[in-house]
Amino acid sequence: MRVLHVAAEVFPIVKTGGLADVVAALPVALAEQGADVRLLLPGLPPVLDAVQGARPVVDIGACFGALRARLLLARMPGSKLPAYVVDAPYLYRRGGSPYQDSDGEEWPDNLQRFALLGWVAAHLAADDADPQWTPEIVHAHDWHAAMACAFIAEHPATRAASVFTVHNLAFQGLFPMHDWPMLGLASRLMSPAGLEFHGQLSFMKAGLMFADRVTTVSPNYAREIATHEFGCGLDGVIRGRGTAVTGILNGIDDELWNPASDSAIASRYDAERPAGKRECRLALQRELGLEVDDDALVLTVVSRLTAQKGLDLVLAALPELVRQGVQFAVQGTGEAALEAAFRMAQQSHPKRVHVHVGYDEARAHRLIAGADVIAVPSRFEPCGLTQMYGLRYGTLPVVRRVGGLADTVVDASDAARASGVATGFVFDAATPQAFERCVARAAALRRDPSTWAALRTTAMAQPLSWQGPAADYLRLYARILRRQTGSA
Repeated sequence: MRVLHVAAEVFPIVKTGGLADVVAALPVALAEQGADVRLLLPGLPPVLDAVQGARPVVDIGACFGALRARLLLARMPGSKLPAYVVDAPYLYRRGGSPYQDSDGEEWPDNLQRFALLGWVAAHLAADDADPQWTPEIVHAHDWHAAMACAFIAEHPATRAASVFTVHNLAFQGLFPMHDWPMLGLASRLMSPAGLEFHGQLSFMKAGLMFADRVTTVSPNYAREIATHEFGCGLDGVIRGRGTAVTGILNGIDDELWNPASDSAIASRYDAERPAGKRECRLALQRELGLEVDDDALVLTVVSRLTAQKGLDLVLAALPELVRQGVQFAVQGTGEAALEAAFRMAQQSHPKRVHVHVGYDEARAHRLIAGADVIAVPSRFEPCGLTQMYGLRYGTLPVVRRVGGLADTVVDASDAARASGVATGFVFDAATPQAFERCVARAAALRRDPSTWAALRTTAMAQPLSWQGPAADYLRLYARILRRQTGSA
């Protein structure tokens, strides 16, 4: 089965969030299970610098505002998977993030930049770009790649099927309606039955409306986005797709995130040899200047610092939790007000709170390995990977019961502990008080070493690799292709 994954970012080359981790790991897992997988990426400077053996496939010429564009075929570093790269210097050769300039402003030509990505995917699917390889499935990730689904649907001769994965419905790729002519699509799609969304163009809606199947990154999130509370105005569209929308839980790279072989942490360990976990905890306290206190619950946050992630709840609960003996180790960037508030918290609570504004991958590994619990108190969370990293490292998650957090963490209730299935701590209300009570429960259970060890062992035993999700995707692809050929 030939599968093309289309995305704007991929770890470790370009990363702004969990999307990059998925695009790095899922195609590799599919290839390991026998699929013929390739990637399609925009020719951002880090991508062109990182891929290996790039050679031209076709000159695209002038399109979407670029006078010169071409399609390259290269290999990904590490995995060696084939990767197409759209080399359009006018659109992609710039600094900043894939979506914003260095001041955090959206690039004004994002419509052209990501329409081109989808348009090239559609031409590959139509056997119009690389005569040596044509995908049977085009798998587009988030709004940046969603136009591939519309371009494919509007070209009846294309035999390839499309799958669109919603990683975060809150980011929709909205553009002024007067930019419609740049897309080159039929005018009938410039309507509520097409891409129009409250007077704007929505790339996200292109994926939701025109993909053969829509997936989300967890089963619970697939149910949530069909509701008014979590649907971001698109819940009607999602309900209208019915059973064409399904959730497949993300996995993690369990080789990269493996405490038994992690070179970034102070001491390696696993469920059978847990002594290294305590050494990592002690090393973290010393590294961050926290008081070496065996009785403290060490809580870490590794996250974007935004209200969506519930970090304002953490800040509001922090003084009382510090008074109760909790230590905080925080890493992240995000909203300026939250960054400043966390810095002030560190100043107010020396040796109990440490904050690093920024992101450092090795530091993230040390934070997760050295903490007792990891907090993910999101207001909404499509899947979440951080809590799964915590499970893998025996760092028990403290999460809100939403999205993929609800799918991956079993609360340490009396019944769940008695059944041996508890893996963390879950709360419901998006309030500082609910978060505080949940952390206090964790601190109380940690004072019982045998109970805490049992929770940690169960957490570390969870199957979190991409093997299962990849098999689920292959079954989904096969069902789509069988329906198209009339064999099922």
